[in-house]
Amino acid sequence: MRAAAIFGLGSSPRDLRPFQKNGQVEWVVGLPASAEGLDAILVFGGDGTVHRHLDPLVKLGLPLLVVPAGSGNDFARALGIHRERDSRRAWERFASSARNVRTIDLGVMKPLSPEPSVSAPPGAAAGQRFFSCAGGVGLDGEISRRANALPRWLRAHGGYALSLPPALLGFRPFAVKLSATQDPSGAFAGQSERKVVAVVFANTPVYGGGMRIAPKAAMDDGLLDACLIGEIGKIKLVTLFPSVYLGRHLGIREVEYFTAGRALVETEVPMDVYADGEFVCRTPVEFGVAPGVLPVIVP
Repeated sequence: MRAAAIFGLGSSPRDLRPFQKNGQVEWVVGLPASAEGLDAILVFGGDGTVHRHLDPLVKLGLPLLVVPAGSGNDFARALGIHRERDSRRAWERFASSARNVRTIDLGVMKPLSPEPSVSAPPGAAAGQRFFSCAGGVGLDGEISRRANALPRWLRAHGGYALSLPPALLGFRPFAVKLSATQDPSGAFAGQSERKVVAVVFANTPVYGGGMRIAPKAAMDDGLLDACLIGEIGKIKLVTLFPSVYLGRHLGIREVEYFTAGRALVETEVPMDVYADGEFVCRTPVEFGVAPGVLPVIVP
């Protein structure tokens, strides 16, 4: 068996040692140019590391094992991997031919703005980016921007929640035009306009360090779960966030929740769009889903 190991910020080849007990595995360090002769890929890092490699990982088509070693590990958490030992046990099963592999969907973002966006990773399809957990516009992006500026240790220990109060200070609800359809390849039936604080499209139930923004989301249903937080007072918004960690925010009047196979988000002025905690582009943007494109090794 041959496997490749990719190391994110803060990780190094020494983190591979617990996975090297099986002497029958030959290891390659770094993103391989092709899948030939390889059986799996291990990514040591968090959501940002996974996000930056999604396009080539999809093209390679190899089973992926995530070893949670980042400041945010929501993708691993959604797969039932909470600690390094969970990844180690999953790897031991896989290496012993258990074939504990699950095929999942990924979210897709297509920037429609002529304004520049962040550079796409090598091998990315022109005009689109994959995301594993969630992509969104509004307060979510402002919190992510502030959290990314924190020291890595602080980001890993409540950085998202710590960034909420300062993000709220100057943030105002904004007008958004939203078109959505259940059919990923179908035409949009109509358009609605409203004032919101945040628009989030999720592929996994959790994001932002364990927040259950989309508690009903499934990674293999061919749909994204949308959560819109409407115009709401700042005090009530602050009190809403603890309920998000438990997935109890869906009962709040200002929260709208639905599923979509494809959605178009437009704003009066271009706004930052974040996915998996990383800046991707500015609005307008189209969200979609790529069904069954990523095989993952699970516990």
